[in-house]
Amino acid sequence: MKRFLIAIAFLAFSSLTFAQKAGEKITFTATDLKGAAVTSEIFAKNKVTMLNVWGTFCGPCIREMPDLAKLNNENKNKGVEVVGIVIDILDRKGNIDSRVKSSGEAIIAQTGANYTHIIPSKEMFSGVLRGVQAVPTTIFVDSNGKQIGEAYLGSRSQKDWQKIIDEILKK
Repeated sequence: MKRFLIAIAFLAFSSLTFAQKAGEKITFTATDLKGAAVTSEIFAKNKVTMLNVWGTFCGPCIREMPDLAKLNNENKNKGVEVVGIVIDILDRKGNIDSRVKSSGEAIIAQTGANYTHIIPSKEMFSGVLRGVQAVPTTIFVDSNGKQIGEAYLGSRSQKDWQKIIDEILKK
């Protein structure tokens, strides 16, 4: 049984890391939580964008959001921006679930995560979010909209994320 569970976990992780590959261009059109249009052109204004896929139901996601807010503020002058994607905001028909949206807005206010949060479009689910099976999942993107490295699964501390960001900026 244990081997079976390990095999399932490996398959889930494999599909996550191969959902979007390093060097692939990410394109999308969506809106943010405030209703403003957001496209993949958001990547052009920074050297690096940290896309953090999170859910309102996810404790580790919520616990890392204050650190992500600090990272966003402390790295702006280096050309780094954090952008959240609220994965669970749409219902099964693709409409915004107002209760989940309200919960997401409350979480953002509570954690101080005042960076851009995107409501995923159908296009994003067949593109950049294809295969994301766990949250938080984080993807780094360059100014050309190309994914840098593989996706990171799980939450990390501000210190650990900063090390990753610093390594990416060295390249």
